[in-house]
Amino acid sequence: MDFAGVIQDIVWTISFLFYSGIMSPGMNAILGPTGSGKSSLLDILAARKAEAGLTGELLLDGAPQPPNFKCISGYVIQDDVVMGTLTVRENLQFSAALRLPRHIGRIEQNKRIDKVIKELGLTEVANSKVGTQLIRGVSGGERKRTNIGMELIINPTVLFLDEPTTGLDASTAHAVLLLLKRMSKQGKTIIFSIHQPRYSIFKLFDSLTLLANGRMIFQGPAFKALDYFATIGYNCEPYNNPADFFLDIINGDSTAVEASCLVDVNPIGCNLVVSKLAIMFSKSTYSSEMMAKLKQLSEAKKGSESFHRQIMYSTSFSHQLKWLTKRSFKNLLRSPQTSVAQILVSLSMGLVVGALSFGVKNDLNGIQNRVGALFFMTTNLCFSSLSAIELFVIEKKIFIHEYISGYYRIFAYFLSKLLVDLIPMRALPATVLATVTYFMIGLKQTVSAFLTLVLTLIQVSTTATSMALAISTGYNVVAVANLLVTLCFIFMVILSGLLVNLVSIVSWLSWLQYLSIPRYGLRALQINEFTGLKFCNNSHHIMTSVSYRCTGEQYLHSQGIDATAWGLWQNHVALILMMVIFLMISYAKLCFMKKFS
Repeated sequence: MDFAGVIQDIVWTISFLFYSGIMSPGMNAILGPTGSGKSSLLDILAARKAEAGLTGELLLDGAPQPPNFKCISGYVIQDDVVMGTLTVRENLQFSAALRLPRHIGRIEQNKRIDKVIKELGLTEVANSKVGTQLIRGVSGGERKRTNIGMELIINPTVLFLDEPTTGLDASTAHAVLLLLKRMSKQGKTIIFSIHQPRYSIFKLFDSLTLLANGRMIFQGPAFKALDYFATIGYNCEPYNNPADFFLDIINGDSTAVEASCLVDVNPIGCNLVVSKLAIMFSKSTYSSEMMAKLKQLSEAKKGSESFHRQIMYSTSFSHQLKWLTKRSFKNLLRSPQTSVAQILVSLSMGLVVGALSFGVKNDLNGIQNRVGALFFMTTNLCFSSLSAIELFVIEKKIFIHEYISGYYRIFAYFLSKLLVDLIPMRALPATVLATVTYFMIGLKQTVSAFLTLVLTLIQVSTTATSMALAISTGYNVVAVANLLVTLCFIFMVILSGLLVNLVSIVSWLSWLQYLSIPRYGLRALQINEFTGLKFCNNSHHIMTSVSYRCTGEQYLHSQGIDATAWGLWQNHVALILMMVIFLMISYAKLCFMKKFS
């Protein structure tokens, strides 16, 4: 199976990439210094680059790429994109369950998984967690092989790898490339970018593509590269690594280049050595032979139908949702620092507030204690939702890679995260906080009042979480998103109704209160608690200075709060509307959060 590419005038970043070449079964290396265009070329060949600004054609066996090529080919990105809380086998099972057609049963899937594990030498660590910053896992080489294994599950004929040796020591990098070499001998086309391989790795290459500043300066058999450069005046010194020699030529700091520059009176000069090398290659026999074959392939495909790239899924929405929810739930259970800690913090805060306002009485001091406790509960739940910021930030690379590779639909991923995060991570801590404080403080002792309190706190927590998601989705750095969400919560707390009397706010700023989540929560809790309560006995009602606080309704009226039933539930309606709007914003940002734009 030959992979032929004819691409001209490809716009990438700030340069133009002129490329024509052929990638055949075997080890096809793309070599060049940092910023030479290796990753951009790899993305173009793998159909993972936006088509805007690109011209030319990409052929597979002389025919246009199928529309779902990026879903049926394998692509291992530079950064590891496996779920660290899952085992090696569980990660492979996830890939098999979502990328293989449904007619391939569980038994056949397990056979493929066992085969891949054996081929990659992962048998001893198959049931070990891959590892995170807090969980000790497998080694770097085993992690990289797990990434490769997730692509091999679909048995792709073409496998792309972006810098597969990044972060690996020399021995481990050599072992990974030896693995790829064995795979290439099975008829697979392995195409990968690499920066500075040692000689033992360079010897494994079948085809070599040298790039510099977006220009191609060689494309052909790797073992003929040294002979080619010798014919144009660049001789590799004995015992020098060919890969280092090529990079020295490109960077203009090899002794051969320096000698050439001393006698070169051409206006090109040493600063434009790359342009000179690109022109030389375009006039070489390697280039003419390659162009002749490309012309033959291009003529053979005339009349073939062309396709627009698209993502096709092997499984249904419900199947994707099932596996995504299952993975998210396992990740939650195996990350006690986020799940258990969230509940423990709510329990601790509830005990503190309950102790400070323990056994509150129905007097004037009881008003302050009640309002203070209710204010703290709403504020605490708002700031507790900051943990949701990491939901889409940490997994951003995993999501983009899996989505582009056709694992699942965006909405399936989004819904699975909401099911696992909003229900246990937000509803449970809010319920714990409400239960502890309610009975310790001695708030209104009715079933309806208690259930309303729990419902209100859950709504505050989920709405605040939705806002955190709406702001943080799409960011790469947790700290930046954390700062923005925190600032929003601070302004919301100021406008919640306790620190500032909302009735007294000037008219041109009063509209800001309607954007405050804790305002709606605190108002609902105050209506629920104060309605029907009396705070003045016979010795107090003659005190005219405080007579407006003798009943809960009078206190609510002084704060500009509607004490009717609709006054209570309009706050819940507002929270629901805000939550829906924030979730819609988060989902929209997730849809646009792609590797290419």
